[in-house]
Amino acid sequence: MKLKHLRNKSIDFKRWDNCIAQSKNHLTYAFSWYLDVVSPDWEALVSKDYEYVMPLPLKSRYGFPYLVQPVLTQQLGIFSKHDINEKIVEEFMKEIPYFSYELNLNENNFYANADIYPNFILDLNKPYKEIYEAYSKNSRRNIEKARRLNLKIQQNISEEEFLSFYFSVHKHYLSPQQPVLQKLIEKGILENSLTLYGILSANDNLIAELCLLKTNNRLTYLLPVSNAEGKNSSAMFFLIDYLIQENAEINAILDFEGSKIEGIARLYRGFGAKYHPYYILKRFRPSFLIRK
Repeated sequence: MKLKHLRNKSIDFKRWDNCIAQSKNHLTYAFSWYLDVVSPDWEALVSKDYEYVMPLPLKSRYGFPYLVQPVLTQQLGIFSKHDINEKIVEEFMKEIPYFSYELNLNENNFYANADIYPNFILDLNKPYKEIYEAYSKNSRRNIEKARRLNLKIQQNISEEEFLSFYFSVHKHYLSPQQPVLQKLIEKGILENSLTLYGILSANDNLIAELCLLKTNNRLTYLLPVSNAEGKNSSAMFFLIDYLIQENAEINAILDFEGSKIEGIARLYRGFGAKYHPYYILKRFRPSFLIRK
């Protein structure tokens, strides 16, 4: 397969987005509008007629160019409407024009030499009752707790309200920078690919929220956050159950974006989500690039 390295200004974005939309392994993260926000200088490897494509999320530090997985982008890698085998993955890896990279390949890009990371996906193409019956006892107990507390769900909360709450809550993980998140939300709403949900207490106080990506047949649990009351009230259990009820019996999946933290992984498995690994490749990651 002959591959071509394209700088950003040389990419045919219409053909690119057509490839992503038609691909068997399509992910919202790989559309040009999404990449433009999370990795403004992204480049690409493409085959003839854009039948196979791979985004290259380019950054530079101290004049040293390298590739790194962008924030709010769990998986990228190679996309196509055709099958992608390990030989094709290897061909793309050999053509990466940069010496240093850390890239998350998608679940359809199996590569034996890659590190394996967990993701959890729930098939929604079943009656709600059938999906509910597969919930763990802990999930059911937390949902009932939230119902007794009379929590309420508000769809399409404002961007301002979402951002204000999100950055007011203390988190034990690295948050995306506010300008990036704000731009992603604005663009996602314009693309009709993003919905902001709020969970309110019985007193109408915002206690949790979720930024949900929604394209084609995939709902992505992109950015959940709860304050102390939201956690104590099991607000996210309540919202996930609501999303499942609203989208049951359609040809779609709920992508939880996985986690290596056992407590979070247990939450996702508790709704019947199945393990779907993805693959991470790293080469020459010096300390001055990864800030260690």
